[in-house]
Amino acid sequence: MSSKINRHHYHHRFNAQIFPPPCPHLAEFRARNGSKPFRALQDCLRAKSPGGRAAIRRDPSEVPRCGACGESARPRLYACVACAAISCHAPPGPSHAAVHATSMPPGHEIAVDVDRAELFCCACRDQIYDRDFDAAVVLSQITTLNSATIQSTKPENLRKRRRVDYRPWSPDLRDRVLMESGSSPLDYGSDMPRGLRGLNNLGNTCFMNSVLQALLHTPPLRNYFLSDRHNRYYCKQKNGVTNTNADGKRNACTGDGNGEKNARLCLACDMDAMFSAVFSGDRRPYSPAKFLYSWWQHASNLASYEQQDAHEFFISMLDGIHEKVEKDLRKPHNQGHGDCCIAHRVFSGILRSDVMCMACGFTSTTYDPCVDISLDLESHHGGSAKSASTKTHHSCNGEADSINSGQNCGISTLMGCLDRFTRPERLGADQKFFCQQCQVRQESLKQMSIRKLPLVSCFHIKRFEHSSIRKMSRKIDRYLQFPFSLDMTPYLSSSILRSRFGNRIFPFDGDEPDASNEMSSEFELFAVVTHTGKLDAGHYVTYLRLSNQWYKCDDAWVTQVNENIVRAAQGYMIFYVQKMFYYKPSENQVAS
Repeated sequence: MSSKINRHHYHHRFNAQIFPPPCPHLAEFRARNGSKPFRALQDCLRAKSPGGRAAIRRDPSEVPRCGACGESARPRLYACVACAAISCHAPPGPSHAAVHATSMPPGHEIAVDVDRAELFCCACRDQIYDRDFDAAVVLSQITTLNSATIQSTKPENLRKRRRVDYRPWSPDLRDRVLMESGSSPLDYGSDMPRGLRGLNNLGNTCFMNSVLQALLHTPPLRNYFLSDRHNRYYCKQKNGVTNTNADGKRNACTGDGNGEKNARLCLACDMDAMFSAVFSGDRRPYSPAKFLYSWWQHASNLASYEQQDAHEFFISMLDGIHEKVEKDLRKPHNQGHGDCCIAHRVFSGILRSDVMCMACGFTSTTYDPCVDISLDLESHHGGSAKSASTKTHHSCNGEADSINSGQNCGISTLMGCLDRFTRPERLGADQKFFCQQCQVRQESLKQMSIRKLPLVSCFHIKRFEHSSIRKMSRKIDRYLQFPFSLDMTPYLSSSILRSRFGNRIFPFDGDEPDASNEMSSEFELFAVVTHTGKLDAGHYVTYLRLSNQWYKCDDAWVTQVNENIVRAAQGYMIFYVQKMFYYKPSENQVAS
């Protein structure tokens, strides 16, 4: 009961911030015309398609014109709700809508935008909102020309996120003594950034090294482990497990066999050890053998020295960290809500899926957590994949101009892939959706959007294609352009719904207002995992952006590269971090 009251209070406060003071002319109009003052407009509501924007037309082929000047191409044309007279309003020029309101008896102040189906007060010269009118418009949009009853479906597991106030920490006298007695300053002795250390290839493990390099320099993940939020020694002590001997053999404290093996398996502990080693100041290549062994224990089906898929390793590793935390705390966690393990707190977001019945307009909405977004490459509009691959090869040799010239060959872009991901698609006849309102399977329209953005967005580009019909697999070598700065606002659920329903509050009432999403929708690129070669014989390399400079991590070798090399790389996994977490360390100022 208390949560419902708090939620209602939150909505009331949220709405109070958005809605302007009530329009007195609208209140007078409602009082004069009874409980359903806009009933006459319902027959004039027209929607282009299921989910399309509504408009006001007495006849679908009607071309509205201003009754005063005869213009039909004005920025805004309004129809008087009382007498249906159409007038234009084009500030800062003259407003025939305002003239009509003043020249007529009281009651002609309220008008409706004929192209957007939004209310307008001609006397106040401002847009106004009426909940009943908005409900009628939304009903018309969803059901198009059919009169149906909306059955709103709210997510069952979508809870209001708990906000935690930031509390700064500073060491007390006891903490200072412990730090001074138990630590020593690191001497990097190099101009390269901290934590930049090569990883030895342990036998076709470039897939693991490339992903680990990206994770070691993921700002929220790095800050978590370097601030000792997961202490491997404490974790082992809590689980009753001792450290390993120098020769790698285990000293068991309790039990043996599979129980002891499962107790020792903690990928977060191995990540903590790796962060300590990589940021220790030692520049010699590090061998992540212990982490590889632990991952093999978690994903036994992938335990071999064969080349694996970097994206599959990324998903498997995050699942391993999540499962360990869930078993330790012995309670389920909701991925995507911020109360889970560190892996999901950093990478997990929420996708929204809307499936709309093409017959009656009934919409089924589901919410699914995700740790990355897999994107299909855009359709190639000219040229072939082979020509795009050729352009990529030349660009890697430093000819950045070939990237721009490649536009004529149909180069794909990350924004184009995201546009396709969030674009409505009509499901085929073999994917008919069971409509709860029609009670039969109907053709449907599906649209994806992002309900909640993660702190770090990982985009997986589908470069490996497998066809069960043709019984063949191939790699797509098409070049993909990706920006260094990315604004995710157009792909948020709030933006998708706003473009579908227009400037109205009604469609959002079923959802929790998520202003934080729009405030934190700007992202910065910090890591790119690339794949070169063929499907069965390739190599993974990671490009890292540190101190506003790019570095190429090729297993044990780390070299500084130009950003044009990165732009021309064949991106397979692209990592972006929210701009508020991306820091540009000031470069060393050298006196001239």
